[in-house]
Formats: sequence, C-alpha cells, structure tokens
Amino acid sequence: MSDVNTGVPAVNESREKSQDFIREIVAADVAGGRATVVTRFPPEPNGYLHIGHAKAICLDFGVANEFGGYCNLRFDDTNPVKEDVEYVDSIKDDVRWLGFEWGDREYFASDYYEQLYQYAERLIEKGLAYVDSLSADQMREYRGTLTSPGQDSPHRGRSVDESLDLFRRMRAAEFPDGAHALRAKIDMRSPNITMRDPVLYRIRHADHHRTGRTWCIYPMYDFAHPLSDAIEGVTHSLCTLEYVDHRPLYDWVIEHAGPPSRPHQYEFARLNLSYTVMSKRKLLELVERRHVRGWDDPRMPTISGLRRRGFTPESIRDFCGRVGVAKKENVIDVGLLEHCGREDLNRRAPRAMAVLRPLKLVLTNYPEGQSEDMTMANHADDPSAGTRRVPFSREIYIERDDFMETPAKKFFRLSPGREVRLRSAYFVTCTEVVKDASGQVVELRGTYDPVTRGGDAPDGRKVKATLHWVSAAHAVDAEVRLYDRLFTSEDPDGHAARSDTDITALLNPGSLEAVQGCKIEPMLGAAAAGSRYQFERLGYFAVDPDSKPGAPVFNRTVSLKDTWAKVAGHT
Repeated sequence: MSDVNTGVPAVNESREKSQDFIREIVAADVAGGRATVVTRFPPEPNGYLHIGHAKAICLDFGVANEFGGYCNLRFDDTNPVKEDVEYVDSIKDDVRWLGFEWGDREYFASDYYEQLYQYAERLIEKGLAYVDSLSADQMREYRGTLTSPGQDSPHRGRSVDESLDLFRRMRAAEFPDGAHALRAKIDMRSPNITMRDPVLYRIRHADHHRTGRTWCIYPMYDFAHPLSDAIEGVTHSLCTLEYVDHRPLYDWVIEHAGPPSRPHQYEFARLNLSYTVMSKRKLLELVERRHVRGWDDPRMPTISGLRRRGFTPESIRDFCGRVGVAKKENVIDVGLLEHCGREDLNRRAPRAMAVLRPLKLVLTNYPEGQSEDMTMANHADDPSAGTRRVPFSREIYIERDDFMETPAKKFFRLSPGREVRLRSAYFVTCTEVVKDASGQVVELRGTYDPVTRGGDAPDGRKVKATLHWVSAAHAVDAEVRLYDRLFTSEDPDGHAARSDTDITALLNPGSLEAVQGCKIEPMLGAAAAGSRYQFERLGYFAVDPDSKPGAPVFNRTVSLKDTWAKVAGHT
C-alpha cells in the first residue's frame, strides 16, 4: 500500500491502524478544513538512528500517509563539530530500509542559514534579542536554578545598534569561539528555564559538512527548528516529551520572527527499551571505546544494528505499531521487540539445518562411501516455498546437547540404546559412546533403520524426539554469533545514576558468543549477506556481512522457544 503523493507504505500492514491522540488531533484539523497535512522527520546527523527513531519515523511518515499529506526528511545540521556526511547517508539508508520514501522533500537546516540569519536580525531590530558577552560558565551562573530565578546579563541592555553591529561582526569572523552569543530577550525570571533568555546563535569556527567555512556562527536547535518547520510549511511538528518545556520557545520564535506559516508542536512519549540505552551520546561512547564493533553491531539498538542482526523492516514497523503513541513515558520490554521479530520471521524465513556444537554420529550399518538426498520442506506451513534436497551419509553431526549418556528424567533425545528420529531421514539408535583419554565424549556410534526413510516407521512405532543433523561429508564450516542483552541491568540509565557508576560497568560480558566450527547444510554456504533462515530447533539467523566465500558467518536474531531449557531451569 502506498500513498500516491509520498510513496510511503502504510504502517502495520497486517494490523488495524490505531487511533492515538496525535491522529485524533490531525483528524480534527482535517475535518476543520486543513487542506494539506505536512509532517517532518528531523534527525540531527550526529549519530546513527536507533529503535526510538524508528517509532518517530513510523509516526511522522505514517500520519502523513494516512491523511494524504507529505513528510519531509530534514536534517537539523546546526552543530558542525558533531555532524558528518556518514551520518547523513546512514540516516537516509535506514529510513529507506524501514520502507519509507520522501521523494524530493529532502531538506537541511543549513539550506536556510541565510534566512535564519535574517530572522535573527529582525529579532534584534525589534528589541527581542541581544548580543551577550558572558562566558558559558557565567551564563549558567546567571540562569538560576529550578527553584531560584535567573539574573539579567549586564549586556541585556545593549542597544539595538550595538547588538546588530556585534552580531554582524560575529558573522564576519572577527571573534573567537565563545566570545559572544546572540540571546533572545524573554524573561530571566520565568519558571521555565528554557525561556530565560535562551541562546539563539553561537560562534563556532569549524568545518560544516555542507557549507564548509562559509559560516562561523550557527543557530541553536531551538531557533532553527521552528523556523525550518515554518519555511517548509510543516503543519504538525511531532516531538518527544522532553520538548514539552521547549514548546513555549518554539511558539515564541514563530510569533516574533514572523515566518510565512505557523506550525504547531505536539509531544508524545519517547520509546524507552529495557536492557539498553537510547542516548546517542552514550551509544557513541560505546562505539568510540570499542565496547561494541561499531554503530551496526547487532547488540546495538540502532536500526542498522537490528538490520544486521536479522530483524526485518516489517517486524520493526509492527513493533512500533504495537507500542503505540502515548502521552506518558514508559519502558517497553525488549521481549516485545524480539516477539515481533520472531513472529515475522516465522512467516517468511525458509528452514534450514545447522549444528552449532557438533558431535559426530557414525551409523555403522550404513554403507561406506554412499550418500543420498533427503527431500525437505523449505517451510512446513507454506507449501509454496517448495522443497530442497539435503545430502545424507554414514557420518552425520548432531548437537552435543542432543545427547546425554545418563539421561535425566525428562530428557527424550539421544542416549545409549534409545531410538530417535533424524529430521526427514531415518530412525537411529545409539549403540556406542567413544570417549577421549579425559573421559569426554568425542563420537557416537549407532545404527539406522532403512525402512524408516523419510522419518516414519511402517510398523507405526513412535519415537519421542526428532533431531536436526548435517551430513559430515557435505557440511560447510561456519561461525555463528549468539547475542544476549547488551546490559545486565533492565534499566541501565537508572541503575548507573542510583549507584553513581559508569554505565559501561553494567555491560554484559556474555552479550556475544562467537561459536566457531559450526556445521551447516551445503546450500547455506552460498547464502547472500542479509539472507534470513530458521535453523530448525535453534532460532532465526541472518548472514552477516563479515561472511567470505567458504567462511560464512551467521547472526542469531532471536531464539525459538526452548521447552527443555524451561524444564531444566536454564531460562
């Protein structure tokens, strides 16, 4: 489904659209005569997008699509020190991967630098802005606290002419960083600290990723953002709750600068996810300090990390739809995200067999040097997915956990003298256990029943377990990366604050286990990066870009429900 104007897919294709309070506001505006709805997704290009941004993307583009309007992709690039074209490219890639398009509606705040500058001069001329020469520390001192009012800067009384002269000289690069700043003249005693003469422009001698050294003064986000919305004709500026206190400033700038239109800001609860952090600053710290392998590390909550891990865009959009749009902050259990990924992959991922911790089983009564192909369904619930041929031979690999020499009471897998089924192959029985000098099991020997080919016994006898397997003669070696929660604490931010510790002290040392020497069926050896499979009985896995010819690497996206682990108390 797509809108003829935006080309944006509807959010939650398989689910009924929710009528949240934002959509109720927009619907009322449309019913009241609003001709066109224009939203915007305004990322700052100073990091990679994360799952919280995915919620905003689905809302911004979804609302525009549902009401026949437009959504602008605008980069609020007002801080040259932290911004980079790498982030711009990654943001566009992530938005497209999620399934959204913006056509020719791509903008940058830097597109409006001259207009923003002229608006700033207009405020000075109106006596509503002045150039302040306090240092950053002095400004903080004069600003006051939540319980005490601020004090006027000694430069607040500068004349319009003096402030205009200084502001123009700031632009002409006559002053070093921090020498002056342009501030709005509002109310230093306002109970809302945001309204205590906020800074509108500061001096920054730095290369900008688009404008180079053309500018050495840059607008603050709270000044550039509302005016960029107005210049673009945005009607509904959707922000997260931390901007509630900024809305009076948003409205003040729009009212007094006099842009061509009057957008309105509406706030909704941001997405907070358990066992992770959403601060780009903290995520950048994890990257820079090499606690993770990069922004796209599959343990990261970034869109690129989730993509690399194997989540589909459909599952991310479904998750955002289930979370919904609320007015109060809450924390979403990461298990819901995993559930959405598992549910979507269960529908679309073809099945395959892989053995992560191989134990060889030699079928002594199977002819040496012989092999045969077994027919297996690519998806048991989807006949249209077809079948594949999987080789079988005298020596096979099974999971080491699928064998127990002295079985526990509810262990029904392979053990000495017990018969089990090999998926779509034969019934086999373990007859001998081979151990090394230290007593470790290194090999099993057994027999197969030729009349059970395909996995059923003509005499109707039953077995209590079906095991996956890979032919030793045909197996491809692979590395499989198993991921767990990145942090040990459900609330790492709160835990670190309460205990006054570095958040990195809460990192989970077991968040990544790279398992070498895994055995996979032959067709998986040539799978393309990004391909997703269900490894039978193990979980859902995706081919990692680190894969090389003859050396595939798989990431576990999510596991399957493991009933044995629950019985054994391993969950």
